[in-house]
Parts: sequence; C-alpha cells; structure tokens
Amino acid sequence: MATPPQTQPVQRKIQTAQLIGAMLKAQGHVSDLIFSPGRAPQIEVSGQLVELKYKGLECLTAQDTDCIARDLMGSNEHPIRKLEQDGSADLSYGISGVGRFRVNIFRQRGSCAIVMRVIPDRIAGFEELHLPPQLQEVVELRNGIVLVTGPTGSGKSSTLAAIIDKLNSDKAFHILTIEDPIEFLHRHKKATIHQRELHSDTPTFALALRAALRQAPKVILVGEMRDRETIEIALEAAETGHLVLSTLHTIDAAKTVERIVGVFPFSDQQAVRTRLAKAFRYIVSQRLLPRKDGKGRIAAIEILKSTMRTREYVEKGESEGKSLLDAMRDGSNEGMQHFDGELDKLIRNGIIDFETGLAYSTNAGNLRLELADFSESRASSTTSHAPAGKTALEIER
Repeated sequence: MATPPQTQPVQRKIQTAQLIGAMLKAQGHVSDLIFSPGRAPQIEVSGQLVELKYKGLECLTAQDTDCIARDLMGSNEHPIRKLEQDGSADLSYGISGVGRFRVNIFRQRGSCAIVMRVIPDRIAGFEELHLPPQLQEVVELRNGIVLVTGPTGSGKSSTLAAIIDKLNSDKAFHILTIEDPIEFLHRHKKATIHQRELHSDTPTFALALRAALRQAPKVILVGEMRDRETIEIALEAAETGHLVLSTLHTIDAAKTVERIVGVFPFSDQQAVRTRLAKAFRYIVSQRLLPRKDGKGRIAAIEILKSTMRTREYVEKGESEGKSLLDAMRDGSNEGMQHFDGELDKLIRNGIIDFETGLAYSTNAGNLRLELADFSESRASSTTSHAPAGKTALEIER
C-alpha cells in the first residue's frame, strides 16, 4: 500500500500588534518585550524577566519569531537589508493608541530574536524622574557639550528627553535632534524642534551633524557619540557656539573622558584633551537600581561639572590625589555628586538594600567603610528585636 504523502505543519499566524498590546497590559511598568525561540513571550519589569504563557504561545518557535520580525519591519527596506547583511537591525515601531518601541532584531543560532524597548508616550519631567535639581542649569547653557552616560537601560534617553522638553518649553530656540531611531516625539512648544532619524532621514550621525552646522540650531542632540568623526564634529559644534547633548555607554565620568580621548590616535590625544576640557559643561552618569520596596527602580546619578579644577584634570589627565572622583567628592557646593555618595544616601534613607548598594557601587570597600555606623546600628536593631529562643536563621526567614 502506498504511503500517504506527509503534510507540512501549517505556520500559525501571530497577530503581532494584538500580542504586543496584551503584553503591555500584563503588568505595570513594563520596560522591554522579548521574543525568543524556545520560550514564551517575555516582559521585563523592574529588571526581572517574566514569561507570559498565552494559550497557543507557551513556547515560541523560530517560525514564530521570524513572523513577528517580518511584521515589525514591514516594507522598511533598511532593517530588512541590515538583518540580512549584518545579522541585526534597529528600527522604531509604533501602534496607534498602544505605544512606541525601539526595536532590535538579531540572528542567533540561525533564528531571529527580538528585543523591544518600550518608549513612554509621555515625556516625564525632572521631578517625576527624581533628577537632581542642579541639572536644570543645563537649560541655561548657551554652548558646550553635555554628556549623559550609563549602561544600556539606565535611563539616558529619559533624562535627555526631560532636558530637551524643558528647553522646548522655556526657550524660543531652534532644536535639532539626530537619533537612531527616534524615541520620544517632541512637539513644537516655545522652541521649534526638528527630529532626524538615522537611515530614513540621514545615512550617518556624522553627516547629519555636519549638516546641522548649516541649519542654524541653538541646541543639537546627537543620539550617541559612537565614532571618531561624530566626536570630532560634536567638539567643533560646541566650539562654534552650539549646545550639544549626547550619550555614551560608559559607567562613570572618568571612563567617559578616557573613552572619548582613546578614540583618537595617540599623537592627537593631548589636543583632544585640551579641546574637551574647554568644551564640556556636564558629564552625567546614571545607574538604575531596584528599590527596596519592590516598586520599580530608582536612578543613582553622578554629576561632573566644568570647573577650573575639573577642566585641569581632563586636560592634564588624572593622577594620585588629582582625580575627577576627588573633584566630585569635594564639589558638592558646586552642584557635583558622585555615585557612592548617592548610594550612601539611598541606603540610609531605606530606599535601596545595603547589599544592592554595594553591588552597584564604584568602590564597594570604601562604601562599606562609610556605612560602618549604619551597619552596626542595623545589626544591633536586628538583635534587639529578635524574639527569645529564635536562631539567627529563623529571624532572617
């Protein structure tokens, strides 16, 4: 008897927009959506991944993630080509009435995986983001470079959006942004604001930044200073009377200076140090930490401000007793603050755990010493509240 022909499994059709909408409603404060073969759709909430096992989607297949990727890219040729050629692609994606997203699609083990960063539809202000009030001084600057740095997902875009929105509300300026992709949508307020997106509006940051010098902006936002040419033109723009705002993926102010200088050949580095020392106004570094009460995360923010002392350290380089960290420790009266000092305050105020603070600190040993009195009082408090006959393990549990 002839064997019946085998039928291919039917590829299920995923309603991508509907799925994304349901994932956003699953919990509050969703920061990312993740689609990975072999797992259910996931959301990230307060830095932790949560699986959402919808009926029929308990385990995504490679065909499922390919289908979602195609829906997200649509007929946009650039990400389709980038995914094929480079193995990853960035794009922005929006669903009317639901939200906007910064999307990265990438190849892994021969299949597609997708990470979607949720972009808030409303721009949060300084108070809502708990930004230090001295950062509002950025709005009054007329020229120079302001850098917001930190690892991916540390809130750099939100901080810059708050600064741009404040400028947009207070100043009758021309503001130009160059982004990859456009995240927060700014509407004209008191300022006139134009937003250019990489690949759809301009091929490179450097070309757009060079063109910006002929477009008469007072303020230029560059999404990321990711190469030597972009840094060079940003310095030139700051030196010719523009206020330049940008980001870098560095963990603190000192590493930011070294990253910028290190992009250039050794023979040019001293000249770059001199130019950067004169041009920078603020270097703001951020780290997002989980709150002790479990209600989301809070930013710890380090601020390096341009003063005679910090300009000297940037230009001549750091040495023993003459570091940017020393300057920030001593510069509280000038509006500066350093990570471990801010973590100390957050721990003492009961906003973050002692262990969390140490894990995110710049120098855990020094922070532990600074908090020695707090640790002792906490230990004595725990002992005094322990019921008789209980072991330490039982008390902790």
